[in-house]
Amino acid sequence: MKYKAIIYQKKDSIAYITLDRPDCGNAIDSRMCDELLDVCKEIGQDDSINVVVIKGAGDIFCSGAEPSTVSCAVAAIDAVSRIGCVVVAAIKGEAIGEGLELALACDIRLATDSARFGLPQVSNAAIPSGGGTQRLPRLVGPGRAAEMILTAEIIDAAEAFRIGLVNKVLPSQDLANEVDSLAGMIAKQGPIALRFAKEAVINGMDLTLEQGLRLEADMYFLIQTSEDRMEGIRSFLEKRLPDFKGK
Repeated sequence: MKYKAIIYQKKDSIAYITLDRPDCGNAIDSRMCDELLDVCKEIGQDDSINVVVIKGAGDIFCSGAEPSTVSCAVAAIDAVSRIGCVVVAAIKGEAIGEGLELALACDIRLATDSARFGLPQVSNAAIPSGGGTQRLPRLVGPGRAAEMILTAEIIDAAEAFRIGLVNKVLPSQDLANEVDSLAGMIAKQGPIALRFAKEAVINGMDLTLEQGLRLEADMYFLIQTSEDRMEGIRSFLEKRLPDFKGK
């Protein structure tokens, strides 16, 4: 597919998805939905990718979805949440409505100090439908999430960091470098280990502690049979950098 609403680039084992409708606040429309679904499928078939960075063109991450495409946006957000490798959101300006739900579908969120966040759907007699009512409480706690959702509150970056919605807040001019540095650090790790660790964290959220510990143990034993694990042991003993193959 030839992309027009997003830009897709790869640099070594890092993939970059840029929402590219800056004149519309990078709002999700039907074409962007289709392209996000397609690029997520492409990423899922590319074992060379360890990290995905999602950002918005211009000064806005994503201002939401066009009213006629909300259901399609939900599918696109779900596709992002199902990416097996680590996904980082680089947030400038607004992450509102479906834009925040897209950021919540990522694993790590970095934001500029001027960023704003909210799920204001109730102000339009709707509710968040792209995972906002489920992912936000898991991240910031049910009380604060309920307050944000039920009052349609828009919060600033400082408050988002305080409640744990974002991992780090930076001046606008520093965001790109910090995201690249973080993505590069993650990309150096064992690819299989990254995917297994992410799966254990995400799936463990829906389990009891005992069940989660069993899941973690299963993942640990599975990875012991991988070539990457053997390479990790050899490189440690030989005091050199590992050469992981993702096998």
